[in-house]
Amino acid sequence: MTTHVPDRARAKVVLDADAVSRSLSRIAHELIERNDDLEQVALLGIQTRGAPIASRLRRLVAERCGVELRLGALDVTFHRDDVAVREGRAPQERAPVVRATSVPFEVEGLRIVLVDDVLFTGRTVRAAIDALLELGRPASIELAVLVDRGHRELPIRPDYVGKNLPTALDERIQVEVVEVDEVDRVLLVAEPEGVVHA
Repeated sequence: MTTHVPDRARAKVVLDADAVSRSLSRIAHELIERNDDLEQVALLGIQTRGAPIASRLRRLVAERCGVELRLGALDVTFHRDDVAVREGRAPQERAPVVRATSVPFEVEGLRIVLVDDVLFTGRTVRAAIDALLELGRPASIELAVLVDRGHRELPIRPDYVGKNLPTALDERIQVEVVEVDEVDRVLLVAEPEGVVHA
């Protein structure tokens, strides 16, 4: 997969690989600390980068306490309120890429932790909740994010945060993970959200 690499002049590394690792370690520690019965907890990574982050959190929890959390991946493309193709209309921008949803367990009665790379407006998380509720009724839904950049448009807040990075609206947070981008880092890019890159 080719990813857009911003111009160095406009992109600043705000978290390097070590900082990403420490942030995930902190989230894993909090997951263990806040959940008495980890057997009832499942991680659902929001595609694309939330899925490998969820997988890493599962590994970190297992290394520390020997419990392998249930793990799945959720594609929310057609649950988003800003995807025109959902209603048969032509998209304003490039067509969305649909990725796999894989939830190899019953969600009923479980404590589900949605995992994503960046929390911004909250619309992706709302879409993820809609997609999840189509699969069943969990006991609760929590949210873990590597980065919270602010600017919420919906009343959604994370339960677990790797790093709070306040941003301006003419900036963008770009998370890169080894599994997708061959590098772990978080960039602050001086361009507005929604700029499409080929």
